[in-house]
Amino acid sequence: MKAICVGHASYDITLSVDGYPAENIKYRIPKSVECGGGPASNAAYLLAKWGVFTSFVGAIGNDYYGRCIRDEFLQIGVDTTYLEQRDDYRTSSSYIIANKSNGSRTIITAKDPDKSNLVQSEILLEGDVLLLDGEEFDASLKVLNRNSGVLSILDAGTLKESTMMLGKRVQVLACSKDFAESFTHQKIDHYDISFLAEIHRQLEDYFQNTVIITLESKGTFIKSDSYKIIPSISVVALDSTGAGDIFHGALAYFLGQKYDLEEAVFLANVTGAISVTRIGGRFSIPTLEEVLKEGKNNEII
Repeated sequence: MKAICVGHASYDITLSVDGYPAENIKYRIPKSVECGGGPASNAAYLLAKWGVFTSFVGAIGNDYYGRCIRDEFLQIGVDTTYLEQRDDYRTSSSYIIANKSNGSRTIITAKDPDKSNLVQSEILLEGDVLLLDGEEFDASLKVLNRNSGVLSILDAGTLKESTMMLGKRVQVLACSKDFAESFTHQKIDHYDISFLAEIHRQLEDYFQNTVIITLESKGTFIKSDSYKIIPSISVVALDSTGAGDIFHGALAYFLGQKYDLEEAVFLANVTGAISVTRIGGRFSIPTLEEVLKEGKNNEII
């Protein structure tokens, strides 16, 4: 299997604290956790870690953070042919406060708003599975056009023009609760299956593809033989940074390996759940063996 991930790459600096900081107070922590981040970038890292030949398409700056991201990719085996490193672009950086008391995270991202699009005219990549995060719109279209008919997944985190347009081009729309709520202008009640089904129908009618809705710790809502929530496993969360990215990378792996939708989603849920028990997005990615073992121990479908 060959995978292509297109989208955003950033550098994450995580500060792990015992409770959310108050204003105008000084805090000391033993150390920060630093690594590459970004939705498609984290997914590419997971896929390479799990033994998939993976190419990443995106932009970084010719700066310290950019070099760190490139080095991480090279060390794990991600193909960086179309990782565009530019002098006129500052690598995005994210500063993350991870609240260990409840596993939540607050992210502040510094991103160059005008220069992140790739300048390469051609992207000559062919793969078996595509994962897009809604960034790098032009590059995403080029990859989709060259790989017509290939399994394609959109990590639709926020509702914006690029995700709306790409959502109609992919085979699988894996959208967040926030995306679904913004699209339908309705607040999701995960206890009401019939209500979730109506939201799912609205998304499916518009995008005309396979739709899944992630509900964070509550699991993932899908339609297979019936509408249902595929639950996650119970864990004690320390840091939810990157959990969604990791979920989508795992989903791409299991769907690409021809798992059926329910099992692929369940194992992707397991992958994301394991990740929140560890500090730091990329450092929290479990091995494939861990996921399969935990999935077998908690098999529910």
